[in-house]
Amino acid sequence: MQIIAHRGASGLAPENTLKAMAKALTLGVSAIELDVQAADDELWVFHDRRLERCTNGKGVLTEQSRAYLEQLDAGEGEVIPTLWQVMEIIAGRCELHIELKGADTADAVAALTRRAEAELGFTPGQWVVSSFHHPELARFATLRPDIRLGALTANLPLNLAQFADELGAWSLNCDVDFVDRILVEDAHQRGLRVLVYTIDYHEDYEKMASMGVDGIFTNRPDRFL
Repeated sequence: MQIIAHRGASGLAPENTLKAMAKALTLGVSAIELDVQAADDELWVFHDRRLERCTNGKGVLTEQSRAYLEQLDAGEGEVIPTLWQVMEIIAGRCELHIELKGADTADAVAALTRRAEAELGFTPGQWVVSSFHHPELARFATLRPDIRLGALTANLPLNLAQFADELGAWSLNCDVDFVDRILVEDAHQRGLRVLVYTIDYHEDYEKMASMGVDGIFTNRPDRFL
């Protein structure tokens, strides 16, 4: 089962920061996951819609200026990194799963993956781009048809993994609260991988393994490597 560092090694360092990414690399993970939002013509690695939980800032991230976002403390003196800064740290040393957090991210991420392949040693096979925003994911697919897609869901769909199949996804990325054996089997029958978030405890890991899950997103990759 693949172990994917969720927002970096976010159980050991502030989530989605360069420190969390560096820690995950030190642990030797084969893949890192992060979240991307667009603000002031830049791609920022940040999960929440609002800034309050993870920084000393206030407001909706996408409505802020670059100057404001750059000076915020994202924990332990870390700043909110840009996607390019994270790409520079990873530099093709592991897979990078990029979650598009909303609209207006697909075009910029597509362009930046191309730049990272040219300048940082990444290959197209090292990316997985995912989203709950399925129209944005479909948009990304038209821009980079050579990159694998992860179709995200936080529920148990009526038609199981059909939506991911229709999106042309490589993986079905699903919430641990809603995954079950029937969903996993349906996804596998459609040729999809099943990746589950968020698994931090061994008993949950064992349950996922018993269902045949292909990978997990974890805040504590150190517990499973």
